[in-house]
Amino acid sequence: MSAAGVALMLGGAGILLAASPALAADVSYKTECIPPSISGLPPVQGTTKVQLTAPAEAKVGDSVEVVWKTVEAASRNPDVLDLEKDTVKPTGTIEVGGAAAGTLQMEGPRQNPPIPKNSAMVLPDMKGTLKLEKAGEITLTPGAYNINVSKPISTDTKCSPKEAVQPGATIKVTDGGGTTSGGTTTGSTTAGGTTAAGGTTAGTTAGGTDTGGSDSGGTTAGSSGGGGGGQTDFEGKEVSVAYACKTPIGDKNATSPVKINAKKNGGSFDLTVKFSKSVMDSPADIPADSVKPSMEVKLGGADKGTVHVEGPTNKEPIKSGEPIEIPDLTGTYKPGASGRSTLGPGVLTVKALGTTTTCTPPAGVAASLVLDTSSQPGGAVGGSDTGGATTGGGTDSGGGLAETGAEDNGTLRALGLVAGTAILLGGAVFTFTPWRRLRGTR
Repeated sequence: MSAAGVALMLGGAGILLAASPALAADVSYKTECIPPSISGLPPVQGTTKVQLTAPAEAKVGDSVEVVWKTVEAASRNPDVLDLEKDTVKPTGTIEVGGAAAGTLQMEGPRQNPPIPKNSAMVLPDMKGTLKLEKAGEITLTPGAYNINVSKPISTDTKCSPKEAVQPGATIKVTDGGGTTSGGTTTGSTTAGGTTAAGGTTAGTTAGGTDTGGSDSGGTTAGSSGGGGGGQTDFEGKEVSVAYACKTPIGDKNATSPVKINAKKNGGSFDLTVKFSKSVMDSPADIPADSVKPSMEVKLGGADKGTVHVEGPTNKEPIKSGEPIEIPDLTGTYKPGASGRSTLGPGVLTVKALGTTTTCTPPAGVAASLVLDTSSQPGGAVGGSDTGGATTGGGTDSGGGLAETGAEDNGTLRALGLVAGTAILLGGAVFTFTPWRRLRGTR
């Protein structure tokens, strides 16, 4: 191999290859950037200049890291406000061509110096991991990208090419006797992470969270789950869910870690769905009893169907600058089948001030919990899994270009305000601070 200094780093279900990068010139292309609608600004026509780095050579079966350096963004920070330090997060896509075909999701950290208004955008490098499954030359071409700004409210500027773009890097892939070969998919990719999930599907994991794991991707309750053995409390595995949200003014993408816990109650189970906490604030006052979340937990394995869980409304007003949360969602699962049943995050609904946002997880989202169940009269439908939580490790696909929130956990964006009117658009965000802590801060 002509690329020197090869370093192998074990990560997830594969091996990440970090070799000397191929030499590549900057790629420039005409770009149109659409500012957030709340800004009232027109589309911006500009030029994007990108430098891609990747190993010059690799073998079939390797997972290689690709780095996107934005030398010049097409849009500047407009003459509206100064952007604070570490409030800008880029995500983007690279088109994979040549001996393979597909799209590689790229993601950068929320990391930037202070950016004064009417000055050039300074974006951190984006990274992605590409699984190589076929010998030949693979081309990497930069494409669309998104710039998310988290303060004072979460907004997205979406930039897309307006002309054909030339490849920015090429990888020569040789047949190294790997376990996978042939096909046209690019394999699993991890946006911004260092793990390769393995498999043959071109899935993505927003934020680089490994949602895999043994036994249906969730925590197994053990043989006592369905009866006997004395165990009553079962803790699920936290899985990162890339939601696609339908809002009153358009589609939004958001990622949040979710965990499902269960407590045995006779032949049924009391469920508690928990969202991990994050730190973001409300941009305006929100009255009491105006935010109501609920979810349909997906069943799979021996059982099928859904279980409705819901949380309380906010009991106290939330003032501007204070955190908004999704509290614990609770409900009762009465099994409709005997065997090993999986429970995974399902459709999330958030109602606020007369509006509704519906957030749907990807089809392959991993299960959080596995229970040994015994069929109960009037229980869930029962039978084989038809679209519930997958019995494989699962990957968070469709993370999209609009994830926001704390860098380590992410957050579910669902609530925004324009001219003092609350609308569910992904402009402002939920944070996951328990109610008792929230009340204690007032």
